[in-house]
Amino acid sequence: MPSDYMTEADLSRLAHAILEAPDAVIYSDREGVIRFWNRGAERLFGFSASEALGQSLDIIIPERLRERHWTGYDQTMETGRSRYGEGDLLSVPALHKEGKRISVEFTIAMVKGDDGRVEGVAAIMRDNTARFEEMKKLRKMAAQAERQTT
Repeated sequence: MPSDYMTEADLSRLAHAILEAPDAVIYSDREGVIRFWNRGAERLFGFSASEALGQSLDIIIPERLRERHWTGYDQTMETGRSRYGEGDLLSVPALHKEGKRISVEFTIAMVKGDDGRVEGVAAIMRDNTARFEEMKKLRKMAAQAERQTT
């Protein structure tokens, strides 16, 4: 008779499939050190796992945004709460290994220990650059049309 629950082997296969998905899956510890970097992250950011693991998230955060990022990150680690809420889709600029800026959208999940203390953050990210550039172009065209009618 089939079980309503997945076996440990089924869960293991499912977890492996999720972690190997085309989206970037990144886990960073309390200090913001990258501890997990899947193939999707390699594709999105250009860094191999061996280049990214053990590095600070700064490798993908534009320099001008780092102070704001780390202020929020540290607060999240201390309080266990993010100002972005649960499941909110965030869109931010990021850095590719080659130095080019990209736009990424992502969701986060806090990873907590048995004591309830936040141990780190998992993020699932995807490239949003093409859509971001298209929206920027459309806003510019709308602004030009507005100026022409006034």
